[in-house]
Amino acid sequence: MTKPLALLLYENLRPGSTLVNRLQDLDYRVQVLANPATLLEQARATKPLLVIIELTIKVGDPGAAITALKGDQATAHIPILAYCGAKDTKLKAKALKAGATLVASDTAILEQFPQILEQLLLVE
Repeated sequence: MTKPLALLLYENLRPGSTLVNRLQDLDYRVQVLANPATLLEQARATKPLLVIIELTIKVGDPGAAITALKGDQATAHIPILAYCGAKDTKLKAKALKAGATLVASDTAILEQFPQILEQLLLVE
């Protein structure tokens, strides 16, 4: 059986590279992306189990990428975990409005990643 795939869109090394390592420790394959504009195309092509997006990326618009994923019939079912600084309330609200499944602070995601991942993947 193949390992599940996680698409990870990040710019800042911490927590991005830490998330890559933690996902690999949990037996995921990880594909790292640097530009939100490529996210929909990659999600269609690779059919990931989940997507994790850093909201403070300076290239492109992560909110628009979330909206595109949730608006596409082929990718709308994919759970999306978005993260940013604890004080970035506007970014968090924008991500939730765009369709992110869960939004967390970058510190919480590092401290509680297994629990957050479990919550993200709960089937409703």
